[in-house]
Amino acid sequence: MFLSLPTLTVLIPLVSLAGLFYSASVEENFPQGCTNTASLCFYSLLLPITIPVYVFFHLWTWMGIKLFRHN
Repeated sequence: MFLSLPTLTVLIPLVSLAGLFYSASVEENFPQGCTNTASLCFYSLLLPITIPVYVFFHLWTWMGIKLFRHN
């Protein structure tokens, strides 16, 4: 099953937000416990930061290819 980009654009932040709320309600040391890579909280904070950075650099590379190509 292939998910379209608009579906993933909505689905990934919602899953990340659900993981963040789950971590906030379950973990006793919530803000400090987000530094452990085994924690769900770490990835629920990492995912919303990583995706816009990836999209920015992907578009930056595409602009570089389009604007600075040599014929």
